[in-house]
Amino acid sequence: MLAGFLVSRALLSFGMTMLGVAGLWGVHPKEWLKQKWWLLGVAWLLLLALSYFWSDDKSYWAQRMEIKMPFLLLPLAFSFLPPFSVRQLQTYTIAICCMLLLSACYSVSFLAGNFSELSNGYNVAKVLPTLAKNDYVRFSLCVLLVIIWCAYIWPRLQGKATRWFVGATMFVLSAYLHLLAVRTGLMLWYLFILAYTVFYTARRNKTLAFVTVVVLVVMALVAIEYLPTLRNRVGYFNYMYILLREGEISAIYSDMNRMISYVISSRLIEAHPLTGVGAGDMMTAMSAGYDKYYPGTIHDLKILPHNQFLAIGLAAGIPTLLLFTAWVLAPLRHIRRNRDGFFFAIVWLFLLLPMLVEPMLEIQFGVFVYLFFLLWQRHALLQSEGEQQKTV
Repeated sequence: MLAGFLVSRALLSFGMTMLGVAGLWGVHPKEWLKQKWWLLGVAWLLLLALSYFWSDDKSYWAQRMEIKMPFLLLPLAFSFLPPFSVRQLQTYTIAICCMLLLSACYSVSFLAGNFSELSNGYNVAKVLPTLAKNDYVRFSLCVLLVIIWCAYIWPRLQGKATRWFVGATMFVLSAYLHLLAVRTGLMLWYLFILAYTVFYTARRNKTLAFVTVVVLVVMALVAIEYLPTLRNRVGYFNYMYILLREGEISAIYSDMNRMISYVISSRLIEAHPLTGVGAGDMMTAMSAGYDKYYPGTIHDLKILPHNQFLAIGLAAGIPTLLLFTAWVLAPLRHIRRNRDGFFFAIVWLFLLLPMLVEPMLEIQFGVFVYLFFLLWQRHALLQSEGEQQKTV
């Protein structure tokens, strides 16, 4: 699955299907009904599927539903996966570190002989090419979540060579996030370091916690000053702020277009609160909204609402939105006030925040990143709780 995410959609689909088969092999269907979180996911997916009857574009409806099929499979499959040994977890960690190091090298290689042009591209919201079909938002989020996993698994790693390799990988990938300068991955990286510091040092050594925060601020300022890609990215944000202050609102600017999509989708949900416009007619309705409220916007700039919750409400109404929200919040019941709970909460939060500014679950890569890393960390949390119970 992870290799497929980087290089092949077909391999990714095959991997998700095979994991589903492996997880459900030999499990009686009556056991499925005991998985309450999965059943809640089935509920909101069923309401979304029912929008078929008031969707005119059946083909687009089918695309929306096909993308979401992993929600029926992966949560259930992960519920029945057996515990993994330390050796298996270490093998996984080394493998994903190698894959992402190679991915970072691929991305950075484009700077050779083309540094000035690629660096200047950050002035107009363009970033370095990446794997995952150049989906740099999901790719940067994947890099961050692997760094978090490495931090989580660190105490269980065996052998100095393995620890040195994983530690070096975390450092290199952190530096790469600064060079790539995708705000999703970079801002969440700083938030993770801050949360990690507060969690481990605030109660034991407040001075160390304060010094770490100061160091983070200095690191951020130094990175902005000396990394051209990041400096140009910040310059683009400042330019957007100036335009907004002057009252210039246009869909030609990506950040403004996000806000425009919020306005249009909110008005459409208000007009269709119970049923939405239908999953098949989301794009048609948004296009009509652009024509009505922001005439002159070219077709290529008309987008789905860049907020997953608004996208669900637009597709199938407020009842489906409420079920989806309950499904998103439900995993929080697993959180405990310990190290395992901290890492699960961080992963859950970092997968939630992108959904507030992206229709993350409307694309295959977004569905994979969300489900895999959340379910992987949840499996590790539940496995750890089971091991602790056995020792009591």
